Amino acid sequence: MKKSGGCLCGAVRFETSDNPVRAIACHCTTCKLRSGSPYGIGVYFEDNNVEFTQGKLLSYQFKSDTTGRWIRNEFCSKCGSTISWTLEMRPGLRAIAGGSYDDPNWFELAAHIWTRSARSDMRYPENMKVCEEALT
Repeated sequence: MKKSGGCLCGAVRFETSDNPVRAIACHCTTCKLRSGSPYGIGVYFEDNNVEFTQGKLLSYQFKSDTTGRWIRNEFCSKCGSTISWTLEMRPGLRAIAGGSYDDPNWFELAAHIWTRSARSDMRYPENMKVCEEALT
């Protein structure tokens, strides 16, 4: 099952294959800053199930203010759209920004995490797993 997507300007394109390991909505400070929205959506795959088919990505690596572990964001060198990231705490996995898919409705969210940092007016879908911190 291949799914495609890319950045805002179209310079970067990617394909993912197989089913994601997980898809989550994250309310941590990093995801809010990375996405410029109240939360970020990450669709996580085994690294070998993600292929960048076009364009150049730049990266920015930093340490989490919560865990002290590194996070590496990857973004389009032309428009700056964050497309992907990797985490020290999840070796071998690569996240794809959920909104960067051509069809951002194909995957199902498993949980909302780091909700202790969520906006006070945030409401969650019925029967959704909600975690104050990371999903274990």
